[in-house]
Amino acid sequence: MIWSDSGYLLSKNKYGENSVIAEFFTENHGKISGIIYGATSKKIRNYLQIGNKFHINYNSKNENKLGYLNIEIVKILTPLFFENKKKLSCIISSMSLVKLLTVENQSNINIFYLIGDFYEFLENQNWINRLIFWELELLKLVGYDLDLKKIVKEEIIDNKKNYFVLRNNEKKYVPNFIVDKDIEVVDFNQIFNGLKLIGEFLDKSILKPNNISHPKSRIEFMNTIKD
Repeated sequence: MIWSDSGYLLSKNKYGENSVIAEFFTENHGKISGIIYGATSKKIRNYLQIGNKFHINYNSKNENKLGYLNIEIVKILTPLFFENKKKLSCIISSMSLVKLLTVENQSNINIFYLIGDFYEFLENQNWINRLIFWELELLKLVGYDLDLKKIVKEEIIDNKKNYFVLRNNEKKYVPNFIVDKDIEVVDFNQIFNGLKLIGEFLDKSILKPNNISHPKSRIEFMNTIKD
């Protein structure tokens, strides 16, 4: 099997002395993995950064065996944020979510475009707000639509509107901006609680039922923005 495509690097792991096994999310083939020989050479190593966009040539003699990848850099993205600890951590976390939630060799053009959208809002001042809606859209595209508008209840306290869901007869408050889809909110506590809410949904609906631990990179990102 031989094909060419473009894709974003999701992960890489050392394979032998000079090679890596890399995973990409591609435009036409979805998530794929393969061996990149000579990946530890200075020429390749410098741009083989998680999140960068590549042109990929894939070659496999057997569908049941790992293929071989020849890559060319298309767009350098992640190194632009090397000096921003929070955004760099966000990139690693977001790519790991794509890796975790997608299925090998299952194409989804909308997820490919969603990764491109990620880098567009990462430049914005309110990028963390937009990240929340980006994660919600990713969950929706893989079949887990957290449509809070349909499940929340509303109450007024001190002339202020609040949203909540009932869980074991206890109220779990939901940040208003997620329900009202207000991406301009600037209250960090609300934003942080929004990210925690998505993490709890991820654990309850996807990870724990499949005996999967919460992604370490997302935990590290949450700790980074909390500092």
